[in-house]
This record gives sequence, C-alpha cells and structure tokens, in this order.
Amino acid sequence: MRRINWEDAFCGEGNSCYRIGTDEQGNSYIARQGEEQAYLTDSREALQQLIRDIKAGKADHLL
Repeated sequence: MRRINWEDAFCGEGNSCYRIGTDEQGNSYIARQGEEQAYLTDSREALQQLIRDIKAGKADHLL
C-alpha cells in the first residue's frame, strides 16, 4: 500500500474542500476531503501544469 502525504485541505465556497498529496515515488494525488481513498493520481509535473493552467484562467469556462 502506498503512503500518501496529504496536505491540509483547501476549501473554496460551499462543500468544495480538496486535498493534494504526494508519495515517495513523485506521484501526486487529488481527493475531496474525507474521501481520500477515492483519489485521482498523476505525476507531480502534471499536477504542477494543471495548477498553472487553472491560475492562467484556462478552466474559467467550467465555472
């Protein structure tokens, strides 16, 4: 079983609380707070690019 080091939750408006984690192999994880067993995973580089794209407004059309 992999050991995921979860960061503190990031909470937006309403019930949108998310946690980001990493493991020793350099993988990254995103999960809703309280549902960490059901996570999405990818490389650390992919998570960094996702965050950069969100900050740049490339996901604003989803709001």
